[in-house]
Amino acid sequence: MQAMMATQYNAPLTMHECEMPTADNGEVVVRTATCGLNFGDTLLIKGTYQEKPALPFVPGMELAGTIVQVGEGVTGLGVGQRIAAYCGTGGLSEYVALRAEVCVPIPDEMPFTDAAAFLITYGTSHLALEACAKLEAGERLLVLGASGGVGLTAVELGKLMGAEVIACARGAAKLEICRNLGADHLICSETQDIRDTVKALGGADVLYDPIGGEQFKAAMRACNQGARLLPLGFASGEVPQIPANILLVKNMTVLGFYLGGYAKLHPRALGESFDKLIGWYLEGRLKPHVSNLLPLEAANEGLDLLRTRQATGKVVIELS
Repeated sequence: MQAMMATQYNAPLTMHECEMPTADNGEVVVRTATCGLNFGDTLLIKGTYQEKPALPFVPGMELAGTIVQVGEGVTGLGVGQRIAAYCGTGGLSEYVALRAEVCVPIPDEMPFTDAAAFLITYGTSHLALEACAKLEAGERLLVLGASGGVGLTAVELGKLMGAEVIACARGAAKLEICRNLGADHLICSETQDIRDTVKALGGADVLYDPIGGEQFKAAMRACNQGARLLPLGFASGEVPQIPANILLVKNMTVLGFYLGGYAKLHPRALGESFDKLIGWYLEGRLKPHVSNLLPLEAANEGLDLLRTRQATGKVVIELS
């Protein structure tokens, strides 16, 4: 089988012929149909992510495909079953052995392209907004990086949860996509002052931020009394230092959120969240936005689209 592998940090992936995996106890082997790329994959390859797999490794944090082999001790999953998985690594491989507990059955009505664009982005936004920030209907939600993978799902879910959504992104084309997914107000981060614009709209009650840097600092100062701040990542490359005096004066709460860590703290939460999200998907209330669908050999191109912020929503690699 073929796989795109990282053989050194901060270097392009290379195609390799690998041995077919077999399912050990508690595992299944999946024929990968699609792999959803995430900004976290670029950090894994660079060697700067929260987790650092040993070289060489196959990137690809999430995938969708069909089970072709089931190991001993596995219940509830069978050969031929369609699944999605938040696997951490391995998605850029034609076949992969996975722990059964990371596999989630997907309905026949869900194409593999949508399935590979679903678990991490929607799971992150749903758990961050509902379980952590406890976003309520009528509140004002400010989403930074709103045209990106997690950002667009935050816009979509925030609107679905009844919030007034402010989307902040770069350029008219990206902002128009945010509008189409429900954003009530649009801010161009290149030409508009985030702090002044958000304050003019009445301030933010919840700040959803995968960007960090100067945008976080400006957005925090536009937050209302009692606001909840959700730092989810630092795509800008700068980890902002949060002034404790502003938290004190405004009675604000900072809620760091990392999906992988949260799943370990609350192992049932991911499955419960996915069940609710799939229900909304089947009702037609959610629709993953995939801007680029590429073959396995173009994985480096897909990763570059994320690094340079040219993609909107998800970049998906199609393997079969």
